[in-house]
Amino acid sequence: MTIKDKFTDQEWEELVQAPMLAGMAVTAADPGGLWAAIKEGSGMARTFAEAKSNPDPDSLPSVISATLENAEGRRITQQNLLELVKGRKPAELSTFAVQRLGEIDALVASKAPELSGSYREFVRTTAQNVAEAAKEGGFLGIGGEQVSDAEKKTLADIDRVLG
Repeated sequence: MTIKDKFTDQEWEELVQAPMLAGMAVTAADPGGLWAAIKEGSGMARTFAEAKSNPDPDSLPSVISATLENAEGRRITQQNLLELVKGRKPAELSTFAVQRLGEIDALVASKAPELSGSYREFVRTTAQNVAEAAKEGGFLGIGGEQVSDAEKKTLADIDRVLG
């Protein structure tokens, strides 16, 4: 039985969204403009590249990353995420994304408790990489702080919902 077999198609789609929701929660907590969004997107991409290089291709992070490499998997995930974020202001989006991460954590814990640790680590790593990808409050990368107070709060909120 593969990891995906432990979940319905709908549940798997939600699980694949989780690392992107973590990144969105951090980005929306303290929107830093276009340049910061690009850098924060690269922080998320770095997490997926690290997961892909995992020596165990059947690990949860590896399988999620492989799903997002696939054009169809990426399209479905983007479409579902757009529906989730539609009409939400950044602060509301950040709060909503953190809440969804907790709901997905509960799903993983109930359907595949042996995957809970890797799910939580993958989500936390993604959020941390996004938070550290761009300085907040500076100008053209000069000044500012590596992780803003709003991002620190969001990271703490993510830790809280993940137990």
